[in-house]
Parts: sequence; C-alpha cells; structure tokens
Amino acid sequence: MQQPVVSRDEWLAARKALLAHELEMTRKLDELRAERRSLPWVRIEKDYVFEGPDGPRRLSDMFGNRSQLAVYHFMLTPGSDNICPGCSYTMDHVDAARQHFEQADLAFAAISRAPIARIEAVKKRLGWTFPWVSSGNSDFNHDFAVSFTEEERASGSAFYNFGKTRIEKASDMFGVSIFVRDEKGSIFHTYSTYHRGTELLMGAFNWLDLTPKGRNETGGIMSWVKLHDTYPA
Repeated sequence: MQQPVVSRDEWLAARKALLAHELEMTRKLDELRAERRSLPWVRIEKDYVFEGPDGPRRLSDMFGNRSQLAVYHFMLTPGSDNICPGCSYTMDHVDAARQHFEQADLAFAAISRAPIARIEAVKKRLGWTFPWVSSGNSDFNHDFAVSFTEEERASGSAFYNFGKTRIEKASDMFGVSIFVRDEKGSIFHTYSTYHRGTELLMGAFNWLDLTPKGRNETGGIMSWVKLHDTYPA
C-alpha cells in the first residue's frame, strides 16, 4: 500500500492535478443528475396493497403528506433465515438521512416479500425505525424486477438490472425505485436503479473512498461487510 513519500510542494502539485479531475467529474455528475430528473414518468395503474405492522397499507399511504417516495427493495425472502448484509449496510444509513430528506418532500419505505412478522423482527434486532412493509401478497416485487419465479429462472428468462444480469438462483434481488404523487393523487414511477447503482446510498463507502486503502475489499467486493450487530467487539 505504500506510496512514494514526497515534499509538501510535490504533494500539492499532485493534489491540484487530481482536483482538476474531481471538478470535471463533479460537473459530469451534475449533468447526469439533471438528465435523471428529466426522465419521463409512467403512471401506476395497479392498486398495490402491502402488509404493515398495523394492517394493510397502499402505495399511496407510504407517501404520508409528501409528494415523493423512495422505495428500497430489500432482499428478505419468505422462508429464508438470511438477512442480506449488503441491504442491511445500505439501510444502516437511512434513519439518519431521512430526518433531513423528509424535510425536502421525500418519504421513504423499505419493501420486501417476507411476512410482516419477519420484517418486524429484523427491524427490531437492527434498531431501525423507517417504515418497512411486506409485498408478499402483491405483484409489486415482480413488476419492479426484483423478484423472479422458479419458472423464470429455470427457463432463463429472469433478468435483473434492465436485462444486464441473468438470474439463475436468487428469487429476490435489491434496488431502489422512486415515485411521485401529483395534486390529483395519481402516482407515477420516475426512476429505478439496481446493483451498483445503489452505491450512491452507501455513505460509509464515500468516507472509505477518501483513504489509501479505499474500501479495503481484499477478500472480494464488500467482503468485510456484516450485519452491524455481528462485527467483532
């Protein structure tokens, strides 16, 4: 990991060269964000009903009094004891962030196919307070391309991340979808992202990316990431 050791003036020259690249990338990201905001919308025609801790919740209910809703598709599969470390790592950032973005007209909910009792148990164990509901009795996960039937996987027709990844084993995957509700109450799907697209939400990575070791993934991608209550003391 050792890099060359130089004088302060030499370091400053190298840092300024990197800064030029950083500023260029920042401008490109601003352009990308503007392009994302200008995407067309798709009207949601189905009346999706989820199971919440207090009974049925419609997609419209998840907005509360806000006009925008971010949904995290959490990999929590019915009948499985596994809790996805990557999804959990992402969700560890949410409660701190949403106390801010909820002031900017954005609501949040996690949605999984697991029964609500399982969801509530995981939520309690990991200390999360964000809304999290079950889509197990609806088409929601399948419609937003994060759940796949056995038949789809067996036939080779199960695709994820807009067709870039063929799914053969996993019945559930992860991602983020964004919805907007207009003044008349109509709901529209505006954006979804999957796979590495969700890294934008992993704030801890942004800190690690500033360091010489970076993400320190010597054992593979996210090799050291665990549920936060299972790290060694």
